[in-house]
Amino acid sequence: MRLSNAVAPVLLAVAGSTLQMGCSYSTKRPFRTDIQTIHVEMFQSKEFRRELEFRLTEAIIKRLEMDTPYRVAERTTADAVLTGEILTVKNRTLGDDFDTDLPREIGSSVVVRFALKDLRTGEILVERPRFIFQTSYIPPVGETFTQGMTRAMDGLAELIVESMESSW
Repeated sequence: MRLSNAVAPVLLAVAGSTLQMGCSYSTKRPFRTDIQTIHVEMFQSKEFRRELEFRLTEAIIKRLEMDTPYRVAERTTADAVLTGEILTVKNRTLGDDFDTDLPREIGSSVVVRFALKDLRTGEILVERPRFIFQTSYIPPVGETFTQGMTRAMDGLAELIVESMESSW
């Protein structure tokens, strides 16, 4: 009986310290808490493709509003600014139809560069000098280059916003 009275406090202490250490999981959002607002500048483009820079900028703004705690603001009041440029868009045929010699599937690669800069300190928070996104579209079923680029811009926006997440 006396041994169990002496062992019980030790077991409780060990169990308590184990519970306090936890398993390193968190329910906090994975975004920086020191930034509240972001200004998204219109992406530039070296490509002569109609409106890609507008579509990418719009997709990023929508993704920021939907997936992050950040608010989109004017540059004069923002904590950070996101800038970027579409460097290139390349298409390649992934397979030809044997009867018509037309493409069965077309793959597209979009290369961008972007940076997220803290306007208060001048620190570059995220920088990707060459960020590649690949997608494809299938012309025989009616998909067009425009639909492929819509998928690419949405996918790029999602990955750009994900790159703003804090590291574990």
